[in-house]
Amino acid sequence: MTTSETVDECATLLLAAESTRSDVDPLTERWPDLSAETAYQIQDEVLRRRLVGGARVIGIKLGLTAVKKQQQMNVTSPLTGWLTDEMVLPLGKPLPHQQLIHPRVEPEIVFVMGSRLEGPGVSAADALTAVDAVLCGLEVIDSRYRSFRFTLPDVIADNASAAYFITSSQRLAANSIDLSLETCELAMDGETLAQGTGADVHGGPAEALAFAANSLGRRGKAIEPGWVVLTGGITAAIAAQSGSRIEATFPNLGSIGLNC
Repeated sequence: MTTSETVDECATLLLAAESTRSDVDPLTERWPDLSAETAYQIQDEVLRRRLVGGARVIGIKLGLTAVKKQQQMNVTSPLTGWLTDEMVLPLGKPLPHQQLIHPRVEPEIVFVMGSRLEGPGVSAADALTAVDAVLCGLEVIDSRYRSFRFTLPDVIADNASAAYFITSSQRLAANSIDLSLETCELAMDGETLAQGTGADVHGGPAEALAFAANSLGRRGKAIEPGWVVLTGGITAAIAAQSGSRIEATFPNLGSIGLNC
């Protein structure tokens, strides 16, 4: 099977799993030699089909930014995925469980871009100069793989488990606080379940943004003005139990909640 045939078949499989809410075995069990490069081609093909269907790219997300998560997955760097307008959850709207398989929620420090950011060679300081605003958010991840079990190429192909996200209305200038020191508490129904800081995101959100720009740059792509960037989960993700409320609280960025 040629690479293009593999890309086409894998993209079809992942989109079918999503539309039918039927999780599947990791791609690498059927294609054990699947590389990260080919996995990004699969990711891009899934995006292409979404765009044909009317979706619009509005940003990117990072995955596996926490060192502990990387160690669990036996990888040494994060990955990137695409965000489209279909993934936006308006504030106050409950999570649409009927469209998901096994959703989990994690808190994010979020950038809104003011200018184009293109790698390679982007530093954290460079990255911050391209940011228009920083805010907090919650990302809903929903792996299409059974039991959230996957290797690095699998999760790259699956668009870093992207599903939905929400962002706060409160915005700050990116250089107004030290984002690496910004703490976060993630609670469900008032009980704190996880804690973290911005430094848990690849050393800091600015470093994560620089990584994303450089990673995309190697693929001939850039982060565009107005795009949203989810810099990575600050804490471990928690299962979105139907009927519960999940809330993330930050000292400077404020709080944001999601009714599940």
